[in-house]
Amino acid sequence: MKQNLGKLDRIFRFGLAFWWLGPWAPQYNVVWAGWPIAIVGWIALFESFAGWCWLHTLLNINNKSQ
Repeated sequence: MKQNLGKLDRIFRFGLAFWWLGPWAPQYNVVWAGWPIAIVGWIALFESFAGWCWLHTLLNINNKSQ
């Protein structure tokens, strides 16, 4: 797994994960609506620490130098 995310991208993903997995996460009246938010939050948290994004790999994007 080769890193393809730059420093700023990793910081933004960590901030998104912190927001969506914390008490500030969007709340909806439908029970199932919270699950996609939590899943995206955990994926963003993993990607922020690993420095690798599967979608960037799929689209052949490399932001490591930024």
